[in-house]
Amino acid sequence: MIPRFVPLHGLGGGQDLPIPAPLAIAGGTAALIVSFCVLVLAWRRPRYEPPGPGVHRRWLDVLDSDGFRWTVRVVGLVVAGYALVPLIWGQDLRINPSLGIFYVLVWVGIVPVSLLLGRFVAAVSPLRTINLLLVKVTGGDPGQGMVRYPERWGYWPAALGLFAFVWQELVNPDQTYLDSVRIWLAVYAAVMLVGSAVFGDVWFERADPFEVYSNLLAKLSIWGRDSDGRLVLRTPLANLATTAPRPGLVAVVAVLFGSTAFDSYRDTAKWARFSQGGFASWLEGSPLRGALSWLATDAVLVNALALLVFCLVVGVSFTVAARLTAVEGGVARGELPRRLAHSVVPIIVGYMTAHYLSYFVEQGQITLTQLSDPLSRGDDWLGTADLPVNIWLSLHPATLASIKVCAVVFGHVVGVVAAHDRALTLLPRRHQVVGQLGLLVIMVAYTATGLYLLFGG
Repeated sequence: MIPRFVPLHGLGGGQDLPIPAPLAIAGGTAALIVSFCVLVLAWRRPRYEPPGPGVHRRWLDVLDSDGFRWTVRVVGLVVAGYALVPLIWGQDLRINPSLGIFYVLVWVGIVPVSLLLGRFVAAVSPLRTINLLLVKVTGGDPGQGMVRYPERWGYWPAALGLFAFVWQELVNPDQTYLDSVRIWLAVYAAVMLVGSAVFGDVWFERADPFEVYSNLLAKLSIWGRDSDGRLVLRTPLANLATTAPRPGLVAVVAVLFGSTAFDSYRDTAKWARFSQGGFASWLEGSPLRGALSWLATDAVLVNALALLVFCLVVGVSFTVAARLTAVEGGVARGELPRRLAHSVVPIIVGYMTAHYLSYFVEQGQITLTQLSDPLSRGDDWLGTADLPVNIWLSLHPATLASIKVCAVVFGHVVGVVAAHDRALTLLPRRHQVVGQLGLLVIMVAYTATGLYLLFGG
């Protein structure tokens, strides 16, 4: 009997893995170091700087036409409207499909659809469409708000929005209650619509956490745009090189990467013991007992602070490693972290795949069956209520674990390639090896830590 909602989505522990943890960690870090050595010897000129114009085909004009765009927008509105039925009128039960839509289809589903289809969220976003319709009714221009969006803000609003989501998913004790999801989405919709009214469409591009996340992932797809704005085809690494190094980009990747690492660590026995009593015991013998005693009984705050620490560790460590890179040509060291932050995107994809693969496949199927009964009354509106749930991945833990280990390692290798190609444009020839050592060290540390957490700590 398959449960109607499975909230856990980690790997399940080191017992599921077909090889010893030390061997997997050693092999993963070795693969990364060998890849770097090969790149240093064989990849001596940048191949994606500049990324090139891409390949244009006539059929791409159809996909980029106003008619096709409006078709996609209408589909987005219809799907969003259907999703509102269980959210507004559904019962507050674990079988309500709103939970699966929010945590599975939207959050985890962003990864595969953006890798396959490009800027998916921007294309289907119901809030974008509502804003566009409102602007057309009032005779305005969706690209022009009341004031100009401050460039110094960059992606910082999106980073805050992403942190708000991962807090909701990983820390909020009411995460599976319908009212909690309703409140989060209501605040999100209000902030997006008000912000777009003030700043125009650029607000969605820089502040919408889901759109910014999707757009980053889309940089690893084959869909791009040339200098004339036409839709073109590019290799994923060439597309990745077009990532705009705006302020807040490091914060965005730090939240995405750090929150996934925290989620893995949160499922370990060590953290369970610490957060459920070990922290209070530690405080008893600590000189900080007086200042931090108020934390001893607040598990939610402990988890929130731990989530923040994980994100800060990723952001600070990457910033320090990037700033250690020697440069020439007047590039300020302060710009280096965001100039190199695009190399973390493949790593994020690898970790998201490793962490959520079985959860997405199996819980996604369960959500599809629940969508046919949005009011939890035994209905079958879509004809999917009785679809069987395939749990093949869970029944083959060795295969699943191997896929996950490969995803982590492959993501890091692609990240090293992207960082190396960008570094060749920033480093003088005499520093093209030693200048990248800081980034290599932090990449190795991320790989080892990720595989350690993948094995259940």
